[in-house]
Amino acid sequence: MGKKKVGIIFGGKSAEHEVSLQSAKNIADAMNKELYEVVLIGIDKQGNWHLNDASSYLLNEENPKLIELNKSNESVAIVPGKDMEQLVKAGDATPLEQLDVIFPIVHGTLGEDGSLQGMLKLANLPYVGPNVLSSAICMDKAIAKIVLKDAGVEVAKGFSFTRAAKASISFEKIAENIGTPLFIKPANQGSSVGVTKASTEEEFLAGVEAAFQYDHKIIVEEMIHGREIECAVLGNYSPKASELGEILPQSDFYSYESKYIDENGAELSIPAKLDDEMATKIKATAIDAFKALQCEGLARVDFFLTQEGKIIVNEVNTLPGFTKISMYPKLWEVSGLAYPELISALIDLAIERHEGDQQLKSTMW
Repeated sequence: MGKKKVGIIFGGKSAEHEVSLQSAKNIADAMNKELYEVVLIGIDKQGNWHLNDASSYLLNEENPKLIELNKSNESVAIVPGKDMEQLVKAGDATPLEQLDVIFPIVHGTLGEDGSLQGMLKLANLPYVGPNVLSSAICMDKAIAKIVLKDAGVEVAKGFSFTRAAKASISFEKIAENIGTPLFIKPANQGSSVGVTKASTEEEFLAGVEAAFQYDHKIIVEEMIHGREIECAVLGNYSPKASELGEILPQSDFYSYESKYIDENGAELSIPAKLDDEMATKIKATAIDAFKALQCEGLARVDFFLTQEGKIIVNEVNTLPGFTKISMYPKLWEVSGLAYPELISALIDLAIERHEGDQQLKSTMW
C-alpha cells in the first residue's frame, strides 16, 4: 500500500488561531513521511481556506507571539456528499487528490465545537478526534458539567449566564454561594482565553465584560485550592489513560501566555508525584469522563486534586494543544508512545471510526 494522504486543517477564525499554527507545525514535522503524505490546508482569520506549500506555510514560525499563516494563492472548497474528490480548488473546481484522513487541529471556536466535524462528516471524510455531538458538548463547559454531574463525576460549583441574563448577574449573590476569589470564563473557549480571576466586585464586573467579548454565554466558578493534574486519553471503544502530569504555574493561574508563549510560565511535572492508589483513581475518572461525554480518538482531562483527596474535573479538551510545550503529547511520550507513533495511532483511530460509520444503514430497505 502507498502512503496515506493526511490533510492537516489548521488556523481558523478563533482566538486560538496562533496556537493552532504551532500545533500544525509540530504535527507536520513529526509525522512519519514514509507512511504519510501531508497536505496542508490553512484557514485564515477571515475564514478563507488556503492550500499551502510545506516549505512556506508559516511566517515567523519560531516566534509564538508573531507566528502567522502565509496565505497562498490557491483557495480550497469542500464538496459535501461526494465519495471522491471532496476537496477542490475554489478557482476552477479542479479536484484535489483524494485525502485518506483529516487531522483537524483548529482549536477553539468553529474548529473544536463540532462545526468543522459536522462539515467533514457531510463530506464523508474520516477525521481525527471526537464526533460532532461530543465536540459540541465538551466545548460548552456549562453543558459538559451537567453531563458529567449526571454521570457521577464531580465538577466545580458555579453558575452559567447567557447574554440575555447579563443584567441579572449579581456579584454579591454569587460570592455568597461559592465564595471568593472566583473565576469568570467564556463558556465556549479554551486555552484560558477570556478568563479572569476576581476577588472584588470591580474585578468581577470587568471579568464579566471580558468573557462576554468571546462568547454569548459565560460561566462563573468557585476557586478550588488544589493541585492541577492532567491526563491524556486515547482510544475509541476501549480508551486508555496516560501517565499523569501536574502543572505548577509560576504565575497567578495557568494562563494562555503560560500555556503557549512563555516556556517558563509553568513547570510541568511528568509524571505527577502521586501514590499509586490516587493515580489509579484519577486515571479511572478520566476514562469515566471521556465515556460520559462520548469522546472518541482523543481528549485531555484536566483535574483539581484537593488536599482532602477530592478529584474534581475542571474541563475536557477534545483537541488539546500539540505545540512543543503541550501536555497531551508529553504525557503519551512519558507513557511510552512517542510523538510520531501517537499521530499514527490517532489517524488509525479516525479511520477505524469512519469505517464503523460506513457500516450503519442509511435506508429502511
